[in-house]
Amino acid sequence: MTSLIDTHQHLMYPEKFGYSWTNEIPVLNDRTYDVESYAGLVGGDVEATIFMETGVDEAFYRRETEFALELASDSTNNMLGVIAAAFPENAKEFDEWLEHTTQNPLICGYRRILHVVDNAVSQDQTFRQNVRKIGESGKTFDMCFLESQLPVAIELAKACDNTQLILNHCGVPNIAGGDMKNWQRDIAELAKMENVACKISGVVAYCGPDQDREAAVRPYIEFAIEQFGADRCVWGSDWPVVNMADGLPDWLAITQKIFQEETAENRQKIYADNARRIYQLRR
Repeated sequence: MTSLIDTHQHLMYPEKFGYSWTNEIPVLNDRTYDVESYAGLVGGDVEATIFMETGVDEAFYRRETEFALELASDSTNNMLGVIAAAFPENAKEFDEWLEHTTQNPLICGYRRILHVVDNAVSQDQTFRQNVRKIGESGKTFDMCFLESQLPVAIELAKACDNTQLILNHCGVPNIAGGDMKNWQRDIAELAKMENVACKISGVVAYCGPDQDREAAVRPYIEFAIEQFGADRCVWGSDWPVVNMADGLPDWLAITQKIFQEETAENRQKIYADNARRIYQLRR
């Protein structure tokens, strides 16, 4: 069985950092989710990870990045890189942060969570110019938009065509709602742009409580792969946010069931090879 590179591993250390967004989420609030806990869940299914910034309160984002880099420097943690938080809308601060971090080979990209802010943030020229700077530095930018915001994601992708963009969580489809039409339209448009890849992650959290998760997410995953192709899809656990569904072992089982119908070559690409190429992993 092909093992996975997890391109979306969150870690949570509430004794070190603040995570205000978890305040109303009991399964996440004030709980530690560390590298040891993660390793105990994945066993041999995951060969390596990329740390994804965890939406810490803004005052902590630099410290979180430095801590993640320390973890990634320890080869026993099997972390190949770090996707750091960044705020491209803040012109001066962003330039200083990019200069400070971009030369570190373990920094493989940046992310600004955009589904929690006004659409105007990513539509601003300063924001777009700074995302283009990320591309000029050879790093990636992960996009986190809701399904309703995908037209804004399309605008951003067109404006930042020099930057490798990765759409998180298949564009956060409203799986519980059951209507794929608008999501399919926008995903198809995004997939036309060669600078955009799609991350197969997070989708189980968007199912309704009575839905069979495998059956519910399958058409979304299959459509995303059909549109982007096996060369522009990567896999992520979204742990521990995946605990808002039935947890990481359940998502791993669903992953294996759905992807067993792909060719061995395509599985290898989506599970590991694309992650190494798209994020330019060094180890």
